[in-house]
Amino acid sequence: MNSILTSIKKMLGIPAEDSAFDNDIIMHINTVFGILTQMGVGSQDGFSITGYEETWDDFTENQTKLEMVKSYIYLKVRLLFDPPQNSSLIESINRLISELEWRLNVAVDP
Repeated sequence: MNSILTSIKKMLGIPAEDSAFDNDIIMHINTVFGILTQMGVGSQDGFSITGYEETWDDFTENQTKLEMVKSYIYLKVRLLFDPPQNSSLIESINRLISELEWRLNVAVDP
């Protein structure tokens, strides 16, 4: 499973064959890719997806950054698409996002 959309849907608990929310999820994924571009992660020209064809390797082949990017995109999309009702859980996710942002910034500009 190398498709960006498929893997994010799986982490969100949405079956790959369920396309009801694809447009919303794609929009949120692309928003997060825009944030990553502004942070200096990935191509300076930016990156976006349109469906199931785009893979993580299309974004970057740097496996160290890639695993952090996957987690970061999932957490950000989760908060945008399906935020938890529990404020403690939201706070915990936001702390993880902040740490990943810091670590990605260090990885880009040590």
